[in-house]
Amino acid sequence: MRFDKYDFHPQLIRNLAEQGFKKPTDIQYKSIPPILKGEDVLAVAQTGTGKTAAFAIPVIEKLIHRKRSLANFEVRCMVMVPTHELAMQVAGVFDSLLKGTGLKVLALIGGVDQTPQINRLKKGVDIMVATPGRMFDLSSQGYLDLKSIEILILDEADHMLELGFYNDMRQLFRNLPKNKQTLFFSATIDEKIKDLAYGLVRHAVRIHISPKNPVSGKIDHAVTYVEMDHKRFFLERIVRENPDSKILVFVRTKVRAERVLKAMERVGLSSETIHSDKDQKNRNSAMSNFREGINKVLIATDVSARGVDIPNVEIVVNYDLPEIPENYVHRVGRTGRGVNRGKAVSFCSDEEREILEQIEEFLTNPIAVINMNTEEYEKSIDFSPAATHDWKSLIDEDLEKGKKKIKKRR
Repeated sequence: MRFDKYDFHPQLIRNLAEQGFKKPTDIQYKSIPPILKGEDVLAVAQTGTGKTAAFAIPVIEKLIHRKRSLANFEVRCMVMVPTHELAMQVAGVFDSLLKGTGLKVLALIGGVDQTPQINRLKKGVDIMVATPGRMFDLSSQGYLDLKSIEILILDEADHMLELGFYNDMRQLFRNLPKNKQTLFFSATIDEKIKDLAYGLVRHAVRIHISPKNPVSGKIDHAVTYVEMDHKRFFLERIVRENPDSKILVFVRTKVRAERVLKAMERVGLSSETIHSDKDQKNRNSAMSNFREGINKVLIATDVSARGVDIPNVEIVVNYDLPEIPENYVHRVGRTGRGVNRGKAVSFCSDEEREILEQIEEFLTNPIAVINMNTEEYEKSIDFSPAATHDWKSLIDEDLEKGKKKIKKRR
């Protein structure tokens, strides 16, 4: 069924056509009817399958037909997300589908001046996409009327219900109207999180669109065994051999991100980093440069793995394996989105083998291995002008060791 055959408001139909929406994806097709009926929904689907539009489209349709004037600080629909980048992306999707409807959307995030946000809230907004910190901050200051919320959406719901956020979510639910509609959307969800989710909804419709392998079939992903100190050489080779490709590199920590950046700089390769120590202006700039292709290599912590849709990422590199197995799915899912195919490669050191086993257990499938013999491995290291581990250096090193032994004997 095509979108133009749905009984939607004419302006929404026009907006969908202008944004290139022709036929609903599976998650959209199955989510739209129960959301329009006002039912609570718990939906799980692979990354890149159109989950944001799956809730944005029916929510907009509902709000258009129940349009009303808003009092100060009123919000009709609140979308909770874990990161600033995802908040801006989701708000952007809503904004593109709201044109001409008279509905208003606001991205409410920390790290920026709150005054413009407060001024927007004073007039009331139909849809607010928020991160927990800034939302609770403005609510405690009296700038947000939680009792006005008709629809609550948790995007990346599994992350929003983890220990770091769960108490916040419980507090939020206590302050919301009991008759609100609640929607949970995520790419992954385990039994524990599922139980928590069901404890917060009323007879939720469960939608689960995911094959046995949670990694999209459009993503060719593999792992290669690399010593921790050699990872920078293998990353350099990937970057140099794919100069026109957008490459998203995931590392474990903020410190690691900056170290990899410096390693790339030392061999003359340009890249940028994005992580929580960066101020919002720098994060926005790095993301914008990567989206537009001004910068081809973005080094990120998991702040960018959750739901962010960066167009045309050809290659994802797991420089470090994620310690939370499901984050592997979110990371590699940044490529192979929509109709595009993508590639993902993971570097696994001896120290990370146990993590790899946990990831494969989560996937219920082994990850393909890129096997390298000694000669191929050495070639990847020697590929870098910064490498000291080439054959000449090894010979010189052996000669130097021999000289030291001769001196000791004397």
